[in-house]
Amino acid sequence: MTDLRVRNIVIVGGGTAGWMTAAAMSKLLRDDAIQIRLIESDAIATVGVGEATIPHILYFNRLLGLDENDFMRRTNATFKAGIEFVDWGRKGDSYIHPFGPYGFNMEAVHFHHFWLRYKHLGKAAPLDQYSLMVRAARARKFQRPDYERPNSPLSKISYAFQFDAGLYARYLRDIAEAAGVTRTEGTIVHVAQNGESGHVQSLTLASGETVGGDLFIDCTGFRGLLIEKTLRSGFIDWSHWLPCDRAVARACERAPDLLPYTRATAKSAGWQWRIPLQSRTGNGHVYCSDFLSDDAALDSLNRDLDGAAISEPNLLRFKAGVRRKPWSKNVVAIGLASGFLEPLESTSIHLIQSAIARLMDNFPDKSFNQPDIDYYNRRTVTEYEQVRDFIILHYKATERSDSAFWNHCRTMDIPNTLADRIAIFKENARLYRHDDELFNEVSWLAVMHGQHITPQRYHPVADILPEAELDRRMREIEQVTARALDSMPDHLSFIERNGLNVA
Repeated sequence: MTDLRVRNIVIVGGGTAGWMTAAAMSKLLRDDAIQIRLIESDAIATVGVGEATIPHILYFNRLLGLDENDFMRRTNATFKAGIEFVDWGRKGDSYIHPFGPYGFNMEAVHFHHFWLRYKHLGKAAPLDQYSLMVRAARARKFQRPDYERPNSPLSKISYAFQFDAGLYARYLRDIAEAAGVTRTEGTIVHVAQNGESGHVQSLTLASGETVGGDLFIDCTGFRGLLIEKTLRSGFIDWSHWLPCDRAVARACERAPDLLPYTRATAKSAGWQWRIPLQSRTGNGHVYCSDFLSDDAALDSLNRDLDGAAISEPNLLRFKAGVRRKPWSKNVVAIGLASGFLEPLESTSIHLIQSAIARLMDNFPDKSFNQPDIDYYNRRTVTEYEQVRDFIILHYKATERSDSAFWNHCRTMDIPNTLADRIAIFKENARLYRHDDELFNEVSWLAVMHGQHITPQRYHPVADILPEAELDRRMREIEQVTARALDSMPDHLSFIERNGLNVA
């Protein structure tokens, strides 16, 4: 019987995508007969500016068995309770997309329907008052969830990290190499394909060495060396919906305090990120080159740094979209090689993580069953589409008319999938989560409410609750949230008290 087991896995490219893949595979494919090799070149720079994450990274770190305290020290990490959006709906606005719920669902209906009824009665506090994570972020407080108090908002705390992506890749490299992954330094000068199947057979390095493999993982970033330059997988261009096509990144000195959230500030032709790490503050200006020059973008970034610059500017060019076939033949693209969505909602590392999980669910043998590949590709494209729609929402749901860029965003056509969500919410405040998609009802509510999309009605079940009972519950939720906030330490003190600070 022919042995169809994949024995040789070759990961092309390092960085966050490559070393996340190598670390996960070395953990999950514990078979001495399987060899994992990662090829990267120190001469080829990685993008390396992704510093903010979403809560799903906790699952990945736990899969690898990482000690969270050690991870934080090794990566200069801080905690992240959400993302603040400044000037998006209107100039002067500020709202937070929190990692954690608003209030508590009641009568099997989402909390915001009861809040809308309470607001209609003229009794509701602002929606943010019912969110522990929004209030904690504003107060610069943080703690990990307290599962010993299941009825408290403290048990519902959800969080992510802000860290140095280069240090994270280095950390994962140590883990992967300790588990048997072989790293090869070198530049690929030739890709050989099978004459019949078109599968990639081997790679030739500048040193003359030839590296063969059964399964190749393309982590070469925007270049897509294998998936696109070799296999011509194709690209679905979404730049007509997400026109920002450049970013300039620059680090500055760390601010005295450490905010437990990322900030995204809308500017005249894009937006600027601010990500506080223990060692520095990461900054970047994402913009559309049709409306702003590179020099003007850098000038704008420099003006808004809140500390002295400590790195040279790093200019990035990109196009929003996804590969038509992120998996083609015996090559799977992961990370920027598979597609790109701007980092407005910190999804880049999550998309790497979910691609790894999807690949392991559909891990092939040498037959490379096409229905499995087709399924993987459909699910990947769908995931990108769902994240795409959520990001487009931020641009479309604006009332700004102070620049040509914002006029374009406010009036542009949008995907039907997004238009339907907005129309449903405007009508009756209903929010749906499809296919266990990444962003849940809380996320959609945060942005829609934060950018002034106002529903005409709410769920009819919210009217069934007697007004006196609604009054009691809403007051109790606000009071319990306030007490939970009072018990939380400030973010920097929590880091120092738990020995998480960089030595």
